[in-house]
Amino acid sequence: MFDFLDGYDLLGAFWVTVKLTVFSALGSLIWGTLLAGMRVSPVPLMRGFATVYVNVVRNIPLTVIIVFASLGLFQTLQVTLGGGGDFKVINFRLAVLAFTVYTASFVCEALRSGINTVPVGQAEAARALGLSFSQVLRLIVLPQAFRSVVNPLSNVLIALTKNTTVAAAIGVAEASYLMKEMVENEAQLLLIAGVFVLGFIILTLPTGLILGWVAKKVAVKR
Repeated sequence: MFDFLDGYDLLGAFWVTVKLTVFSALGSLIWGTLLAGMRVSPVPLMRGFATVYVNVVRNIPLTVIIVFASLGLFQTLQVTLGGGGDFKVINFRLAVLAFTVYTASFVCEALRSGINTVPVGQAEAARALGLSFSQVLRLIVLPQAFRSVVNPLSNVLIALTKNTTVAAAIGVAEASYLMKEMVENEAQLLLIAGVFVLGFIILTLPTGLILGWVAKKVAVKR
């Protein structure tokens, strides 16, 4: 029944999806955390930049960002991100960059909501002890904020996993790219769809369950 899978690197395609998700998640977490710090910063310029960034990027379709990364950065500005002349490597790295730019805005807002749950008195007490804003943020506020937003961040991660399908628009050979090729070549449309649906469920369902368990373990008791 599954003979139509012969000749296709199904595991390889899903492995590309996993790599896209992991690298983009790491980049988004780092950049999103910096943006969240800027959004609560006492410096008006930093607050303004982060606010404009988040509100603008969240309202741009992800497909537009992905296509711009390929047409604008690579083909127009010749940005290769160290990929040399290997188009597969270049497109993969551009896709990671695009996902990071887009997803970081959602990470930022999730973290900002967590920062708002930290009692103001704790930050004021830390400042009274002589800690700088960055020290208060790094040592007092962010550790508690991360613990309170595990569930929202898990939702962002699951959404990112599904959003990786957009990378097919610039030729990244992830799962949906292979599915498109199989649909064009094979007559088993329902079975092909079922295989890829199952694949994404296997990727996303355990993520939600594990991070839900982690959220309960690390929740801040108030």
